[in-house]
Amino acid sequence: MNESDRPAWAIRLEFERDQRGWGKWDMARRLFAGVGITHPETKQVKALARQISRWEAGLHCPRHWAVAIAALFGVAPDDLFPPLPDSARSATQHSDPDDDWGRVSELLRRVFLKQGIAFTALPIMGQGHRVVQAMEILGGDHLSGVVNNLGELIDHYAMTICALPPAEVSDELLTVRSYAKELHGRSDSSPRTADLALAAGWLSHLLAVAACDMGEHAAARLWCSDAERRSEEARYPDLAAWSVLTRAMIAFYQGHSQHSASLAARGQQIAPMGTVVHAKLASQEMRAAAMAGADDRMARARRHAAAAISALPDGIPEAGAFSIALAEDPPYTATSLLLAGHSREAVAATGRVISTVYRPEARQRGEHPSGYARSLLILGLAHAEVRQLDEAVAAGHDALAGSRPAWPTMVLAKRLDRVLAENFAGARQTADYHARYLEVSALPAGGGLPPAAIDEDPG
Repeated sequence: MNESDRPAWAIRLEFERDQRGWGKWDMARRLFAGVGITHPETKQVKALARQISRWEAGLHCPRHWAVAIAALFGVAPDDLFPPLPDSARSATQHSDPDDDWGRVSELLRRVFLKQGIAFTALPIMGQGHRVVQAMEILGGDHLSGVVNNLGELIDHYAMTICALPPAEVSDELLTVRSYAKELHGRSDSSPRTADLALAAGWLSHLLAVAACDMGEHAAARLWCSDAERRSEEARYPDLAAWSVLTRAMIAFYQGHSQHSASLAARGQQIAPMGTVVHAKLASQEMRAAAMAGADDRMARARRHAAAAISALPDGIPEAGAFSIALAEDPPYTATSLLLAGHSREAVAATGRVISTVYRPEARQRGEHPSGYARSLLILGLAHAEVRQLDEAVAAGHDALAGSRPAWPTMVLAKRLDRVLAENFAGARQTADYHARYLEVSALPAGGGLPPAAIDEDPG
């Protein structure tokens, strides 16, 4: 956004902060202190500082922080931000793709109404702290209802974790997971204990997905382990299989193809045919085998993945963390073909995926930004291998134009940068992509990843 396009309130925000000599991290800490959070975690401060950058750029008006910001600067909220008309207030709360708490707030509002609990206005404060208060209201003697409502939140986060920078979702997930742990400790004798353990396990799995996307592999593995324990406690094997899939994906993007294939095979023993996770694990085994150069195993896994997809019931989710992309080929077929050296076939297969799974209307809804970016990078790599420079660079630029460059995306982006340098050294297009890759790889965690998080390469 050009300087002349920035709204007046965004310019005023930056002016007020600069006048006081505060950096964005300073302002973030002061805002947390202003709402009673005196010792925020470093990652929380970093996330809020990133949001301050977005506010000052005019990308998102901080409605939920308006009172705290105004108090910090010693002005009235209406002097700092334009009033929101009543007619637009509801639409803003429901439709702003950057306002994740607005959607959570509305979800909790519906939850409370179903239970006959009054949803009162909470003080303006950080997102995680507001969720804590909301969860406390959800507690009390309504354990059965709370378990059901946690399920609604899990469904919500399963969608948003695929559409927003992972750090923006992770903090709220951690808060809800902490609440589920506390509730579990108070409900040992309840008949819904197993259901509560399962809800906690799904939240742990989503935290593992977020950690994986941020390149925090140790944390991801710990959350996977917890999800697997909750799976055993609740006697629900699919949950453990999803966590094994996350482990297999981490190994794949770290370049450990044999280990990834072994994990994927083990996961298929946990979840039965006819489940989404079994089909995705078969597809993961296929591309890991392709990376390992095991052509026969890749072919067997591809056939099994196709059979597993055919066995899926109608109405399976096609968006979100627990979905599968249904196309002419099993998921990851294009990647497998590329890794097996069939680059022209990979170009055609990726084109089919993009035209069917990532249709323009799905991209406009923000359903698959990370998956779409990775498909574009596979397309770019395939074009580069068949010496189509312009097409390869165009796909790479499109992939890095999104707002959510997760760790696996940046691993592929780095590989494309290397292949372009090897195959088209000295070309202007290669230099342009390299500059863009360096720019994106230097973004802070959550909206991007620090360079240290993208050292692994799938080969």
